[in-house]
Amino acid sequence: MEFKKPWGYSWRSSRFLIVSSITVALFAETFLYGFLTPILSYMLEERLHIDPSQTQRYTTALLTIHGFVGLIAAPAIGYLAEKTTSQKKPLLISLAGCLVGTLMIALASSVWVLFLGRVLQGAAGAGTWVVGFALLANNVDKENLGASMGMAMSFVTAGILGGPTVSGTLLELFGYWTAWSLPLVVLALDIIARVIMIEPRSESSMHASDNGIKSSSTPIPNNEAAPGESTTLLSDAPSTIKQKDYEAENKGDQKMKFYKVMLSEPRVLIALANVVVVAALGSGINNTLPVHLRDTFGWKSFFISMMFFCLQVPNIFFSGPAGWLRDRLGLRGPATLGWIGLTPLVLLMGIPGDSHFPWAGGDAAGKVIFTCTLIALGSVYSLVRGVGAVQMAYVVKDMEAKDPILFDANISNLRVFSITEVGFSIGMMFGPLLTGSLFETIGFFYMTVALAAVCLVQAIASWRWLDTKHPTEETESPA
Repeated sequence: MEFKKPWGYSWRSSRFLIVSSITVALFAETFLYGFLTPILSYMLEERLHIDPSQTQRYTTALLTIHGFVGLIAAPAIGYLAEKTTSQKKPLLISLAGCLVGTLMIALASSVWVLFLGRVLQGAAGAGTWVVGFALLANNVDKENLGASMGMAMSFVTAGILGGPTVSGTLLELFGYWTAWSLPLVVLALDIIARVIMIEPRSESSMHASDNGIKSSSTPIPNNEAAPGESTTLLSDAPSTIKQKDYEAENKGDQKMKFYKVMLSEPRVLIALANVVVVAALGSGINNTLPVHLRDTFGWKSFFISMMFFCLQVPNIFFSGPAGWLRDRLGLRGPATLGWIGLTPLVLLMGIPGDSHFPWAGGDAAGKVIFTCTLIALGSVYSLVRGVGAVQMAYVVKDMEAKDPILFDANISNLRVFSITEVGFSIGMMFGPLLTGSLFETIGFFYMTVALAAVCLVQAIASWRWLDTKHPTEETESPA
């Protein structure tokens, strides 16, 4: 019987649409993460009547809990995603959670509702990152993976920095509810993209699925062949039963072995370190910038949003070229250069308005120095953002070529990006916690000194352990 494909199957399952829909999903999640930052002062002080002296503390707590929830949710989401036949379903579930969480935050009439909405956003965001990046890695060749992830990360950066840029501007110019209408539009676009998308599968696998057979990419041990085209597609075929028994008996052991191999690989550990520090740096700056700018320069939400815009624009332009550079030169050189460049820039960010540097006070000179520093920081940041995720994807593809049983492509990418999301969530949790604590105890300048020291350590670690192999030099699969 001839198999009838769904309407528009060729373009709905195309690599372009899948990558585009994943990019929209990542943009939506990160846009919502940063959207709250510039308007949080208004929400806490004007709507919830919190004392202004407590604003930084509540801001730190709300950003920290987002990372904490992601840390808890990412492994569970990765495990559940392995159980589903379609990775599209977890994406839709995460969208529903994100929508509910966003509505709760916008409508919050008490602090506990605000925190509960943030919890839902954190869990939904973890699902988007784990499943989204796994789908991206499954549908892009290794030779183009750096550029594709670089492009995706440019939209991620646009979301993280564009969220606060847009929210503060809309709040000051058009009001509270007009500002919140934009995230709902972004979520609607995300819904459309995810519903339209069809995961690409072979016609034979879809035909088998329609006949009640769940395909598996795990080879049968001892060189026993799986049913071919000439084999009758019956659920009680001996080879099918043997393969299912083998998978059931060895699934737990295979999973533990996978994590043991990955977490004992130095390239994975340095990739995770990069993910943690990048997330901590970005979320830490997001956490303290609004209150610092208000106290130092007297700026309100509009000008605070413009500073996030200064961070956003160069990163959008340079993330794609940075990914292309990693594809051509490997990861070590560009990442090390990026961390070295960030060290003085992060330090310089703390100088304007600090009493130790009267030449860069809170007047016009200090404002110009601060603005130019943010533009330069956003430009260099693109060299380090996304390096950890790309390195993890390279390792998995190398391992897959050596051991296709243990490193089955679909499951391995879900697992490895669960690990990546855990690292990202750790950074998102400790970044605001660290910067908020330092900001309140020793001030913004000494906080930037601590961040600059972390960047310098990361530069040394990147030079020592990051991958220098040309990404196109793939390991040959065993015969």
